[in-house]
Amino acid sequence: MMEYPLLLRTFLLRAAKFFPNKELVSSYPNETFRYTYADYFKRTCQLAHALESLGVKKGDRVASFALNNHRHMELYYGVPCIGAVLHTVNPRLPQHHMVYIINHAEDKVMFIDEDLLFLIEAIKDQLKTVKHFVVLSQSGKRPETSLSPVCLYDELISQFPESYDFPVDLDEWDPAFICYTSATTGDPKGVVYTHRGLVLHSYAVAVMLGGSEDACILHIVPMFHANAWGGPFVGVLAGCKQVFPGREVLNMEKLCRIIADEKVTFTAGVPTIWMMLYDYLEKGGWHDFSSFKAIFSGGAPVPRYLMEGLNEKYNFPIVQAYGMTETSPLATVALPKSYMADWPMDKLYDVRSSAGLLAGGLEMKLVNDKGEEVKWDGKEWGEVLLRGPWIAKEYYKDPERSRPAFEGGWLHTGDVGTIDEEGYLRLVDRTKDLVKSGGEWISSVDLENAIMAHPKVLEAAVIGVPHPKWQERPLACVVPVPGETVTADELKEFLQDKVKVSWWIPDEFVFLDGIPKTSVGKFNKIDLRKMYAAGELKG
Repeated sequence: MMEYPLLLRTFLLRAAKFFPNKELVSSYPNETFRYTYADYFKRTCQLAHALESLGVKKGDRVASFALNNHRHMELYYGVPCIGAVLHTVNPRLPQHHMVYIINHAEDKVMFIDEDLLFLIEAIKDQLKTVKHFVVLSQSGKRPETSLSPVCLYDELISQFPESYDFPVDLDEWDPAFICYTSATTGDPKGVVYTHRGLVLHSYAVAVMLGGSEDACILHIVPMFHANAWGGPFVGVLAGCKQVFPGREVLNMEKLCRIIADEKVTFTAGVPTIWMMLYDYLEKGGWHDFSSFKAIFSGGAPVPRYLMEGLNEKYNFPIVQAYGMTETSPLATVALPKSYMADWPMDKLYDVRSSAGLLAGGLEMKLVNDKGEEVKWDGKEWGEVLLRGPWIAKEYYKDPERSRPAFEGGWLHTGDVGTIDEEGYLRLVDRTKDLVKSGGEWISSVDLENAIMAHPKVLEAAVIGVPHPKWQERPLACVVPVPGETVTADELKEFLQDKVKVSWWIPDEFVFLDGIPKTSVGKFNKIDLRKMYAAGELKG
């Protein structure tokens, strides 16, 4: 067979050649911007020249500090296709973490959305390696800023030709992207993605999720997080229409309008987004979801009540998937097998609410605390271990934390789960979030999902707290539905027939206005534990 490297360049050239008239759409507060893959390719070529003019060479890290929009999408291909590495910086991180990852990655140039300039201005004196700042501006106006040297993106690239010979002699093992985990303890960990890994990951996503040219992808997942779950790559590979909601992503009314107007067929996001959407819909929010084929949810398990409510009331076909920064991120998808079509709905929801089947190309095993593989019976718990061509092999410049995480050539995910007879993975908890009470383990995830099934509960997070007799007991932190009141006694009664055994039911319930979230929208249990230690969580 011909030796031919797997490079992102081939995706870019294919979209420009075969789908030049397909649209990319960016939603801004005051306008909707549209252009074609032909336009996109020309601007990406101009960007490649501009990067070279700023001194960017093969292997150099280039930072994006941006929301989901067409300029960020140009960086997604313009940077790695010349041999540089795009570092997608999470603007929701604490300042000290942003400083750490920009310096740790040794970013040479930063591309910054005009609305996010103030965040970089606050830390600019601590950045050791950045030589140029480029502002991604939709207004076209040069902002007042203390950053220097600084220029406008459109002005910069407009100086250069609309064609570029993207190199064919890159190694497929060369780094293309780097993304840092949103650390709950210690410094964030860097995960490097190669051209080869991203190409193979894209093929797997396209096979499992049905990527086709007639799709319209709405990018709800932030482009600074785990490659936006592969959407920008599969979209270009397949020649799909792509829609970027920018700041409008949390505006449920605007989001529903975008879905209807653009005839979106696929999107993805964390359960927090779907909870917000469900609340909007339950209050009578306008919607038209007739174009949808599938909605993928990841980052945390989808509460079953939410999945059933969205599917059955609003024709919102939500599908659960599982992965993490270290897995590019696809690992499993909860797609029922063809012969399950005639199963009773309750049994079918058991499949849909699992973490799913392993993606083709990966290997997985679950091991107990003795290192032994658990049975495929849906009962025995074990830590999820993964390996494959798009799974990370180490953390960037961090050998100490790499050794235990990648011991034996497997990624030790820190997630605990079971596998049933059909091969479906079901996550029980994170190893650090399991509650050990009286020598037995309690799944905080199962408890949370059971509590959130109560009609008066909007959100629930469970943590283990010290107990003089039982070592730990679960404490439930609950956010009621706005306008509703719910009591601990009501919830205890409600849980009686919904938990594995009665002693799983928390002794205490704390009612909050909101549960703290991580930078990617997950429940922040580290903060909840700190609040408990400080005496701020009282029943």
